[in-house]
Amino acid sequence: MAVQSPPAVVTAAPPLPAAKIYKRKIAIGRFTNETRYGRALLTGDQVDPLGRQTSDMLSARLVESGRFLVFERPDLNLVRTEQAISGVAGNIVGVDAIIVGSLTEFGREIEGQSGFFSNTKTQVARAKVEIRLVDVKTGRVFFSASGSGQATIEAGTVLGFGNQAAYDSTLNDRAIGAAISDVLSTIIAKLEERPWRTDILKIDGDKIYITGGPHQGLKPGDHLAIMQPGGTVRSAQSGLDIDLPPTQIAEMVVESSFGQSETDEGSICRLVSGHIPAGAKSNFYVAAAVAP
Repeated sequence: MAVQSPPAVVTAAPPLPAAKIYKRKIAIGRFTNETRYGRALLTGDQVDPLGRQTSDMLSARLVESGRFLVFERPDLNLVRTEQAISGVAGNIVGVDAIIVGSLTEFGREIEGQSGFFSNTKTQVARAKVEIRLVDVKTGRVFFSASGSGQATIEAGTVLGFGNQAAYDSTLNDRAIGAAISDVLSTIIAKLEERPWRTDILKIDGDKIYITGGPHQGLKPGDHLAIMQPGGTVRSAQSGLDIDLPPTQIAEMVVESSFGQSETDEGSICRLVSGHIPAGAKSNFYVAAAVAP
């Protein structure tokens, strides 16, 4: 009688821990329409709708990604006016990078095929966007990328029966949206390469209060580093200011958070190693701790 061996037990590998993504603060600045499409009837003081539409679409996609804190820049004067009317003290938040760009190509055409019994027409809209990332400290463009997209709609008739290809204005939206989607992942990856940092609000013994909480990706148990800047030296060769490497002087762990939204939240941390000189919190900043 053959002896059957017991079935092999397959143990699933434990899931990999999710990578921590601390949200960077970004703003969308100038975004223009550099094509001739839709500009013939505009006067000098009018905002081009395609340029504005492209900017709004990009802003919406970045917000929907949940990976950034997106701040207003093109309509900043409207925000300040409303603050004055409401009697609210303005607090315009600085950002880590500014996104600028333009719609550089846009057009529509009709392609068709005619036969003895049938007739087919296809409307095609194509768009191309150029996007640049600007360092707010130096004004230097540190990255640029382009994206292209198109959208189509087809209609046809057979022996005189069928749909006629009427003008479809939504093709414009879909073509621009496809161009933004084409470049979005590249832009997100480049923005997240830049180091995340935040500031110290208050030091009370071994407790440190910092800006940022759950909306910026911080949660209890996260380890953060307190960094001392290395100073800035102007290069005689390039004429640019160069930041010397910072030094980690302490490490802390997040214990709890406070605040109601991403604009007023903070975290309370406990010092676990190192030392912060009294009265010198403005000379230091907080960064993600380097894994051992």
